[in-house]
Amino acid sequence: MPNEATNRTPAVQTFNLTRVYGATIALNALNLTVNRGDLFGFIGSNGAGKTTTLRILATFLAPSAGRAEVLSHDVVKDADAVRHVIGYMPDFFGVYKDMEVTEYLDFFGACYKIPSAKREKTVKDVLELVGLSEKEGALIGALSRGMQQRLGLARVLIHDPQLLLLDEPASGLDPRARIEVMAILQELQRLGKTIIISSHILSELQTLCNRVAIIEKGKLIYTGPVQGVRDQLAGGQIYWVTVKEDSPKALELLKGRPEVAEAVPVDGQVKVTFKDHDTDPGFIAETLVRGGLKLTGLWEDELGLEEVFLRVTKGETQ
Repeated sequence: MPNEATNRTPAVQTFNLTRVYGATIALNALNLTVNRGDLFGFIGSNGAGKTTTLRILATFLAPSAGRAEVLSHDVVKDADAVRHVIGYMPDFFGVYKDMEVTEYLDFFGACYKIPSAKREKTVKDVLELVGLSEKEGALIGALSRGMQQRLGLARVLIHDPQLLLLDEPASGLDPRARIEVMAILQELQRLGKTIIISSHILSELQTLCNRVAIIEKGKLIYTGPVQGVRDQLAGGQIYWVTVKEDSPKALELLKGRPEVAEAVPVDGQVKVTFKDHDTDPGFIAETLVRGGLKLTGLWEDELGLEEVFLRVTKGETQ
């Protein structure tokens, strides 16, 4: 049994991790920590450095400088040990379309030296986990894109890895297939897996992940809890205000408050942006009532992860 100190060791740590391609810096001194048990969202535009990071962690690419550890194993010095504890699914992976589902998984089980007597049960278990039990005898080429993605997950689970590195696992899937894949990932986290998932489907990462990192041009912009992204990066709170009549007067009253960074009219409402996140919105009602207006609505604007991402990144690539 691992001791308590081992359990506290992060699943992934990078130390000034850098990767250079000629004159292009793909990763720029990245310092990242992923805790054990995290379902960790890795967010960035195309070319931001997400895939480069995952490929280094999967031991397929050597860093130009710095280092990375996966479950306390150095990805360069202990590459073989790393490969036994991770499951890596790239954004595009090949399948043998003329093979049956069970043949495909049995082949990879053999590659991981799982004894033949144990492989049959292992294959059945991972197929059940990803919801493909009824397709065990089907040809891979006859599977839908969503089912092939689930088969890809089954493949990386065949050796029971502790850490999953998933590069855009829901890319190209229809909404139902994406929901099914995300549900599988939640179940895997419940079973104790640590998961790093890169994705452009930010609305789903917002509800799926407990922690995220935002990267742009190889630099880390934010890492931490999902709920902390908006507080740290999106600027002040935003509230919407409606009054019974005389919205222009409400606008002028709120513009004059020192707590307000901006107040603008939008479709008969007033959008109020605070200067920081610690402001008590109660002053809005007090200001309007003292000004002789009747407040009919006051609610906070809930920024999604996607809007925060658009605000704090410029869409720049290497």
